[in-house]
Amino acid sequence: MMPMSLGEIAEAAQGRLTRVAGADPAAPIATSAVSDSRQAGEGSVFVAIAGERVDGHDFVPAVAKQGAVCALVDHEVDAPIAQVVVDDTVKALGLLAKHNLERRRAESAPFSIVGITGSVGKTTTKDLLSHLLGDMGETVAPVGSFNNEIGLPLTALKVNAGTRFFVAEMGANHIGEIARLTTIAPPDVAVVLKVGVAHLGEFGSVERIAQAKSEIIRGLVPGGVSVLNADDEHVAAMSAIAPGPVRWFGITEATENHEGFTLAGSDVAQDDTGCPSFTMTACDGGERTATGITLGIRGRHNVMNALAASAVALYFGMTPQRIATILAAQHSISAHRMAVSTVTRGDVAFTLIDDSFNANPDSMRAGLDGLAAWHKAERPQPFRIAVLGAMLELGGDEDRLHRDMGRYAVSVGADAVVAVGGTDPHLDELAGSLANGAREAADDADKRTSVDWAHNAEEADELVMRLAADHAPAVVLLKGSHASGLSALASRWAPQDKA
Repeated sequence: MMPMSLGEIAEAAQGRLTRVAGADPAAPIATSAVSDSRQAGEGSVFVAIAGERVDGHDFVPAVAKQGAVCALVDHEVDAPIAQVVVDDTVKALGLLAKHNLERRRAESAPFSIVGITGSVGKTTTKDLLSHLLGDMGETVAPVGSFNNEIGLPLTALKVNAGTRFFVAEMGANHIGEIARLTTIAPPDVAVVLKVGVAHLGEFGSVERIAQAKSEIIRGLVPGGVSVLNADDEHVAAMSAIAPGPVRWFGITEATENHEGFTLAGSDVAQDDTGCPSFTMTACDGGERTATGITLGIRGRHNVMNALAASAVALYFGMTPQRIATILAAQHSISAHRMAVSTVTRGDVAFTLIDDSFNANPDSMRAGLDGLAAWHKAERPQPFRIAVLGAMLELGGDEDRLHRDMGRYAVSVGADAVVAVGGTDPHLDELAGSLANGAREAADDADKRTSVDWAHNAEEADELVMRLAADHAPAVVLLKGSHASGLSALASRWAPQDKA
């Protein structure tokens, strides 16, 4: 955070400064901002947010004792700390973050904001890009998928005078959300990965999802650069509203049909652990450069994410050879995303592919493809167990989409499918649809696929342990929406050895 005075914070947040208690309102004493009271310390601005379960205002006295210099509140609290009283602390947080970025832009040293959105791949692309840009200068990027009206401004407030790049992940459940985020952090470069069916139930149509994602292009600074997926027609159409240059990436021949800079991936392959390799060909004004890339992370679908990140790094002047070196060295990304480890309990051991952070049809298919590719050339083949939870916000077609996913799991070679529901009847019903689809596909193909419908994590745990004990060696994929609770299974298994 750029050092700020209490008076500057109050003006930026459009609030009223109170309880100053003799402090100099003009002294630049604030150097960080937090919304978690446990993170408050010397120089902190504590943003008190009233949530469904916890009200941050209850912790204002505690942060005062921890050395925080100011609290952003929606009502005055009886505590010995300067307070800026505002109508809405979340809105005020955004205003403060916007001011912080404007302060940084006013400095003479170069500074760029890169915004990333898409139905899938945002966090992985952000992780890869932060490593690439971090090689070129101090880079601020969110932890995990801190991409909403609270997470993005809190991350923006980590930007200081030494920051060269700010990578901003921008998510949305409704029209207008990304537009609001771009008013806080207008990107110099905007990346759009894919328009999928995630949150279809909220938006109502894929066209509405595309409209929401396009807000990041409309929110670019004047003349800003759009980095677009040439393989997705909804994303490609956004070039019509681009305010400046467009740079394309993709893995189909259509990529090279576009004018301007293109970045194409070809000859995609995977090793036995699921790490992909490909040829990255950059074309700029007729000049073509081909570079071999091997990713240190797993999943064929991550080729597109790597291409998107590489397109941005190339724009800022990184060489293809340096990109290849950095991407090969990244073996881990944010938690619960194709993370491979060994789980041991008593005499039972299996390989876990933990991709349980979230799920939609695109990402679940990608996870199943990763399961299918795991040590595919080995003999004997590992026993493949797909532990799948419900996918949410898919609209009126959700039953068919879950049946189709169960069928897909069987078609790519899952030896066992464990569909996990829960106490929520809706989640349990969707898990049932998944199991039914798997059974139908197994019957149609006359396969002896084991299919189970577990109604809670405990049942799933017992089923997996039994299957793994009876079919060693085994590999288990964990994939489902966050609400399905599958990440809790990963924590329960507490893997000892990470691959």
